[in-house]
Amino acid sequence: MCCLWCDEAIIPEINWSNIILLPKPKTLCDDCKSKLKILHGNRCKKCSRSSEEVICKDCSRWEGQTAQTDPLQFNYSIFSYNQQMQDIITKWKYRGDYCLGNIFKDKFVQGFKDTFSFLSKDIRIVPIPLSTERLKERGFNQAQMLAGFLPYKQKDVLKRIHGEKQSKKTRQERLITSNPFIITERLNKPVVLVDDIYTTGTTIRHAAVLLKEQGCTEVYAYTLIRG
Repeated sequence: MCCLWCDEAIIPEINWSNIILLPKPKTLCDDCKSKLKILHGNRCKKCSRSSEEVICKDCSRWEGQTAQTDPLQFNYSIFSYNQQMQDIITKWKYRGDYCLGNIFKDKFVQGFKDTFSFLSKDIRIVPIPLSTERLKERGFNQAQMLAGFLPYKQKDVLKRIHGEKQSKKTRQERLITSNPFIITERLNKPVVLVDDIYTTGTTIRHAAVLLKEQGCTEVYAYTLIRG
Protein backbone atom coordinates (compact mmCIF):
# COMPACT_ATOMS: atom_id res chain seq x y z
CA MET A 1 0.00 0.00 0.00
CA CYS A 2 1.47 3.38 -1.03
CA CYS A 3 0.60 7.01 -0.35
CA LEU A 4 -1.35 8.43 -3.30
CA TRP A 5 0.62 11.66 -3.08
CA CYS A 6 4.26 10.85 -2.32
CA ASP A 7 4.28 7.10 -3.21
CA GLU A 8 5.92 6.19 0.10
CA ALA A 9 4.94 2.78 1.45
CA ILE A 10 2.28 2.89 4.18
CA ILE A 11 2.98 0.32 6.89
CA PRO A 12 -0.26 -0.60 8.71
CA GLU A 13 -0.11 -0.41 12.49
CA ILE A 14 -0.73 -3.82 14.02
CA ASN A 15 -2.73 -4.00 17.25
CA TRP A 16 -5.42 -6.20 18.77
CA SER A 17 -8.33 -4.18 17.38
CA ASN A 18 -7.21 -4.33 13.76
CA ILE A 19 -6.25 -7.97 13.96
CA ILE A 20 -9.93 -8.71 14.58
CA LEU A 21 -11.36 -5.95 12.36
CA LEU A 22 -9.20 -5.13 9.37
CA PRO A 23 -8.47 -1.37 9.20
CA LYS A 24 -9.54 0.73 6.22
CA PRO A 25 -6.72 1.18 3.71
CA LYS A 26 -5.05 4.58 4.05
CA THR A 27 -4.76 6.83 1.01
CA LEU A 28 -2.12 9.17 2.50
CA CYS A 29 0.91 8.59 4.68
CA ASP A 30 0.88 10.34 8.06
CA ASP A 31 3.32 13.03 6.87
CA CYS A 32 1.23 14.01 3.81
CA LYS A 33 -1.99 13.80 5.81
CA SER A 34 -0.60 16.16 8.47
CA LYS A 35 -0.01 18.86 5.83
CA LEU A 36 -3.70 19.07 4.95
CA LYS A 37 -5.46 21.57 7.19
CA ILE A 38 -8.96 20.68 8.33
CA LEU A 39 -11.12 23.68 9.22
CA HIS A 40 -11.55 23.98 12.98
CA GLY A 41 -12.76 26.61 15.37
CA ASN A 42 -15.23 29.41 14.82
CA ARG A 43 -16.55 29.84 11.31
CA CYS A 44 -19.21 31.83 9.50
CA LYS A 45 -22.44 29.83 9.66
CA LYS A 46 -23.28 30.90 6.13
CA CYS A 47 -20.07 30.21 4.15
CA SER A 48 -17.67 28.28 6.46
CA ARG A 49 -15.05 31.03 6.42
CA SER A 50 -12.94 31.16 9.60
CA SER A 51 -14.56 34.00 11.52
CA GLU A 52 -15.29 35.14 15.05
CA GLU A 53 -18.56 36.59 13.74
CA VAL A 54 -21.62 34.37 13.38
CA ILE A 55 -22.11 35.77 9.86
CA CYS A 56 -18.93 37.13 8.25
CA LYS A 57 -18.78 40.57 6.63
CA ASP A 58 -18.66 39.09 3.11
CA CYS A 59 -21.94 37.24 3.64
CA SER A 60 -23.53 40.26 5.31
CA ARG A 61 -22.56 42.40 2.31
CA TRP A 62 -23.87 39.90 -0.26
CA GLU A 63 -27.55 40.78 0.06
CA GLY A 64 -26.75 44.50 0.17
CA GLN A 65 -24.74 44.29 -3.06
CA THR A 66 -27.26 42.17 -4.97
CA ALA A 67 -30.56 43.43 -3.52
CA GLN A 68 -31.67 39.77 -3.40
CA THR A 69 -32.53 37.34 -0.65
CA ASP A 70 -29.70 34.85 -0.40
CA PRO A 71 -30.84 31.67 -2.21
CA LEU A 72 -28.35 29.57 -0.23
CA GLN A 73 -29.17 28.15 3.19
CA PHE A 74 -25.47 27.69 3.95
CA ASN A 75 -22.21 26.21 2.66
CA TYR A 76 -20.08 23.79 4.64
CA SER A 77 -16.44 23.09 3.75
CA ILE A 78 -13.96 20.54 5.12
CA PHE A 79 -10.45 21.86 4.37
CA SER A 80 -8.72 25.22 4.11
CA TYR A 81 -6.65 26.07 1.04
CA ASN A 82 -2.97 25.80 1.97
CA GLN A 83 0.09 24.96 -0.17
CA GLN A 84 -0.29 21.19 0.17
CA MET A 85 -3.93 21.39 -0.89
CA GLN A 86 -3.06 23.66 -3.81
CA ASP A 87 -0.45 21.18 -5.06
CA ILE A 88 -2.85 18.23 -4.83
CA ILE A 89 -5.71 20.12 -6.50
CA THR A 90 -3.45 21.23 -9.37
CA LYS A 91 -2.43 17.65 -10.13
CA TRP A 92 -5.91 16.19 -9.57
CA LYS A 93 -8.06 18.80 -11.25
CA TYR A 94 -5.84 20.40 -13.90
CA ARG A 95 -3.48 17.57 -14.82
CA GLY A 96 -6.07 14.82 -14.87
CA ASP A 97 -4.81 12.57 -12.07
CA TYR A 98 -8.28 11.21 -11.28
CA CYS A 99 -7.23 8.79 -8.53
CA LEU A 100 -6.03 11.62 -6.29
CA GLY A 101 -9.65 12.48 -5.56
CA ASN A 102 -9.84 9.33 -3.42
CA ILE A 103 -7.59 11.09 -0.90
CA PHE A 104 -10.66 13.03 0.22
CA LYS A 105 -13.35 10.34 0.18
CA ASP A 106 -13.48 9.35 3.85
CA LYS A 107 -13.40 12.92 5.19
CA PHE A 108 -15.93 14.07 2.59
CA VAL A 109 -18.40 11.32 3.44
CA GLN A 110 -18.01 11.74 7.20
CA GLY A 111 -18.31 15.53 6.98
CA PHE A 112 -21.55 15.16 5.06
CA LYS A 113 -23.00 12.78 7.65
CA ASP A 114 -22.01 15.11 10.50
CA THR A 115 -23.36 18.27 8.85
CA PHE A 116 -26.42 17.24 6.85
CA SER A 117 -27.91 14.44 8.95
CA PHE A 118 -30.94 16.66 9.65
CA LEU A 119 -32.01 16.50 5.98
CA SER A 120 -34.48 13.86 4.80
CA LYS A 121 -33.53 10.91 2.60
CA ASP A 122 -35.43 12.64 -0.19
CA ILE A 123 -32.68 15.18 -0.87
CA ARG A 124 -30.87 15.34 -4.19
CA ILE A 125 -27.14 15.85 -4.71
CA VAL A 126 -26.38 18.21 -7.61
CA PRO A 127 -22.73 18.57 -8.67
CA ILE A 128 -21.64 21.90 -10.14
CA PRO A 129 -21.04 21.09 -13.83
CA LEU A 130 -18.19 21.94 -16.17
CA SER A 131 -18.85 23.24 -19.65
CA THR A 132 -18.58 20.64 -22.44
CA GLU A 133 -15.33 22.26 -23.59
CA ARG A 134 -13.80 22.25 -20.10
CA LEU A 135 -14.85 18.65 -19.51
CA LYS A 136 -13.08 17.56 -22.70
CA GLU A 137 -9.99 19.49 -21.62
CA ARG A 138 -9.81 17.95 -18.13
CA GLY A 139 -11.27 14.51 -18.78
CA PHE A 140 -13.54 14.45 -15.71
CA ASN A 141 -15.58 16.73 -13.45
CA GLN A 142 -14.07 16.85 -9.97
CA ALA A 143 -17.39 17.98 -8.43
CA GLN A 144 -19.13 14.96 -9.92
CA MET A 145 -16.46 12.68 -8.46
CA LEU A 146 -17.01 14.19 -4.99
CA ALA A 147 -20.79 13.94 -5.37
CA GLY A 148 -20.40 10.26 -6.27
CA PHE A 149 -18.90 9.58 -2.82
CA LEU A 150 -22.17 10.55 -1.11
CA PRO A 151 -24.88 7.93 -0.43
CA TYR A 152 -27.76 9.88 -1.95
CA LYS A 153 -29.34 10.15 -5.39
CA GLN A 154 -27.40 12.42 -7.73
CA LYS A 155 -29.17 14.58 -10.32
CA ASP A 156 -27.29 16.34 -13.11
CA VAL A 157 -29.88 19.05 -13.78
CA LEU A 158 -27.47 21.94 -14.51
CA LYS A 159 -25.54 22.70 -17.66
CA ARG A 160 -22.76 25.26 -17.89
CA ILE A 161 -22.09 27.81 -20.65
CA HIS A 162 -18.40 27.87 -21.58
CA GLY A 163 -16.44 30.90 -20.39
CA GLU A 164 -13.17 32.02 -18.86
CA LYS A 165 -11.84 29.89 -16.01
CA GLN A 166 -12.88 31.10 -12.56
CA SER A 167 -9.29 30.68 -11.38
CA LYS A 168 -8.21 33.34 -13.90
CA LYS A 169 -10.61 35.96 -12.55
CA THR A 170 -10.09 38.45 -9.75
CA ARG A 171 -12.40 38.40 -6.76
CA GLN A 172 -14.32 41.42 -8.09
CA GLU A 173 -14.65 39.84 -11.54
CA ARG A 174 -16.09 36.70 -9.97
CA LEU A 175 -18.66 38.69 -8.02
CA ILE A 176 -20.05 40.41 -11.15
CA THR A 177 -20.01 37.35 -13.44
CA SER A 178 -23.33 36.68 -15.17
CA ASN A 179 -25.09 33.39 -14.45
CA PRO A 180 -23.32 30.66 -16.49
CA PHE A 181 -25.88 27.90 -15.84
CA ILE A 182 -28.95 26.51 -17.55
CA ILE A 183 -31.36 24.24 -15.67
CA THR A 184 -32.77 21.22 -17.50
CA GLU A 185 -35.24 19.83 -14.96
CA ARG A 186 -37.34 21.05 -12.04
CA LEU A 187 -36.52 19.63 -8.63
CA ASN A 188 -39.23 20.14 -6.01
CA LYS A 189 -36.94 18.81 -3.29
CA PRO A 190 -34.14 20.05 -1.06
CA VAL A 191 -30.81 20.07 -2.90
CA VAL A 192 -27.18 19.94 -1.79
CA LEU A 193 -24.87 21.48 -4.38
CA VAL A 194 -21.41 19.91 -4.44
CA ASP A 195 -18.20 21.55 -5.65
CA ASP A 196 -14.49 21.30 -4.92
CA ILE A 197 -13.90 24.86 -3.68
CA TYR A 198 -15.89 27.80 -2.32
CA THR A 199 -14.12 31.10 -2.94
CA THR A 200 -16.59 34.00 -3.22
CA GLY A 201 -19.70 31.81 -3.39
CA THR A 202 -20.81 33.39 -6.67
CA THR A 203 -20.82 30.13 -8.67
CA ILE A 204 -22.78 28.28 -5.98
CA ARG A 205 -25.32 31.10 -5.69
CA HIS A 206 -25.83 31.31 -9.46
CA ALA A 207 -26.79 27.63 -9.38
CA ALA A 208 -28.94 28.11 -6.27
CA VAL A 209 -30.90 30.96 -7.86
CA LEU A 210 -31.94 28.78 -10.80
CA LEU A 211 -32.88 25.85 -8.60
CA LYS A 212 -35.03 28.05 -6.35
CA GLU A 213 -36.72 29.66 -9.37
CA GLN A 214 -37.60 26.19 -10.65
CA GLY A 215 -39.27 24.97 -7.48
CA CYS A 216 -36.43 23.72 -5.26
CA THR A 217 -37.49 24.14 -1.64
CA GLU A 218 -34.03 24.61 -0.04
CA VAL A 219 -30.51 24.78 -1.42
CA TYR A 220 -27.40 23.92 0.60
CA ALA A 221 -23.79 23.69 -0.54
CA TYR A 222 -21.11 21.20 0.43
CA THR A 223 -17.59 21.93 -0.72
CA LEU A 224 -14.26 20.23 -0.17
CA ILE A 225 -12.28 23.45 0.40
CA ARG A 226 -13.00 26.95 1.72
CA GLY A 227 -10.70 29.23 -0.28
